[in-house]
Amino acid sequence: MNVHRKQLVSLAHPVYFSLLASVAAGIINTVWVSRLGGPAVAAVAVATNTENVLLGVALVFASGTTVLVAHARGARDPAAVRAAVRGGWALCAVITPVVVVGGFLLREPLARLVLGTAEGPALPLAVGYFAISMPGLAVFFAQNLVDGILKGTGDTRTPMRLALLANGLILVGDPFFIHLYGVRGAAASTALCRCVALATGLLALRRNALLRAASGARPACGTGSALRRTLATGLPMSADFTVRQAGALALVAIVARLGVTAVAAYSIAYKVMYIATMAFYAVRQAASIHTAHTRGAGEDARRAIGRQAVLVSGTVGLAASVLLTATAPWIMAAFGAGPDVAREGVLFLRCVGPYLLLMACFIALGGVFEGSGGAPALLRVTLLGTAVQLPLALALSGLGLPGVCLALALAMVVQCAAVGVLLHRARRQEETGVSWAGAV
Repeated sequence: MNVHRKQLVSLAHPVYFSLLASVAAGIINTVWVSRLGGPAVAAVAVATNTENVLLGVALVFASGTTVLVAHARGARDPAAVRAAVRGGWALCAVITPVVVVGGFLLREPLARLVLGTAEGPALPLAVGYFAISMPGLAVFFAQNLVDGILKGTGDTRTPMRLALLANGLILVGDPFFIHLYGVRGAAASTALCRCVALATGLLALRRNALLRAASGARPACGTGSALRRTLATGLPMSADFTVRQAGALALVAIVARLGVTAVAAYSIAYKVMYIATMAFYAVRQAASIHTAHTRGAGEDARRAIGRQAVLVSGTVGLAASVLLTATAPWIMAAFGAGPDVAREGVLFLRCVGPYLLLMACFIALGGVFEGSGGAPALLRVTLLGTAVQLPLALALSGLGLPGVCLALALAMVVQCAAVGVLLHRARRQEETGVSWAGAV
C-alpha cells in the first residue's frame, strides 16, 4: 500500500469511529427524550442543533492547534510544540467565557429565535436545557481542544477512545437522569459524562511522549503571539464549517417549500448519508494532519497526499453511492417511513450519487489545503459553492427532490473546478518559492 495512503487510513479511521459514536449517542438520546413527548424532543433538538453550530467556534482553537502541533512535530521542534499548545489553551480561555456567559444570559431569546413560531410548551423546556448545556459548553470546548492537541501529535486513537467513553457513559446515564429530571436531566447527563472524558483526556496529554518532551522546552514565542497564530490558522477552518452549516440549514428551508412529505424524506435520507459524509471529513482531518506533519519535516508531499486522499475518500463515496442506490427501499422501510415519504426518499437516495462522489473528492482534498496554509482559499471556494447551491436549489426545486440533488451536484462541480484552478495556479508558482497560502 502507498505510504501516504496507509498513513491517511491509519489517521482517519479512528476519527470516523469517533464521529459515528457521537451520532449514535445523539440518536439514542432522542429516543429516550421522545418518551417525554413532542415538546421535549423539539427542545432537545433545538439545543443540540445550536451546539452543532457552536462547534464551529471550537474549531478555531481545536483545528488551528492540530495543524500547528502537527507542523512542529514534523519539524522536531519541542519549542514550537509547546508554543502551539499554549496558544490553543490561551485562545480557548478567551473564547469560552464569552460564548458560555453570553449563551447562558441569552438562553431565552436564543430559544425563541431557534424555535420560531413553534414555541408553545417547548420554549420553557429549551430554556431549561440551555441553562445547563451552556455552562457545559466549557467542558465541550476544552474536550475539543484536548482532541485537537492529541491529533496534532499523530494520535487519533485516544480521541476515538475518549469519544467512545463519553458517549458510552451518556447512553448509560441518560435513562437515569431523564427519568429523574426530564429534559434538564438530558443536559446534565451529557455535561457530566463529558467531564469524565475530559479528565481522562487531560491525563492522556500528560502521558503523551511528544508533549512530555516539549514540556521542558522554552516556548518558541510568547503566549500572545501563539494565540494570534492559532487564531489565524483556525479561523478559516471554523468559518468554512460555519458556512457549510448555514448552507445546510438554508437548504432545508428550500426543501420545506415542497411540503412535509419532502422534508421528512430529505431528513431521513440526509441522516443516512452522514454515514458516508463523516468518512469524507475523517479523511479530510487525516490529510490535514499528515500534510502539516510532512511540511514541518521539510517534505513537500502535498500532491501525493492529495491524490491519495481523493482516492481513499472517492472510493468510499463511490461505494456509498452504489449501496444507497441498491438499498434505498430497505433504508426507508427501516425508518418506518410511510408510502409517500418512502417513495420520495428512495428517489432522493438514487439521485444523490453524483453529488456524494464529487463531495468525497472535494472534502478530502480540502485537508491538504488546511494542512498547508491554504484554508483561506478553501473558504472562498466554500462561499462560492454555497452562493451557487442555494439559488440553484431554489430554481430547480420545481423538479422536486431530484432537482435539489441536481443543484447539489452542479454546485459541487463548481467547487471542484475552483479547486482545480487553485491547484494549477499553485503548481505554476511553486518554482518561484511561493507557498500554497500565497499562491492560492
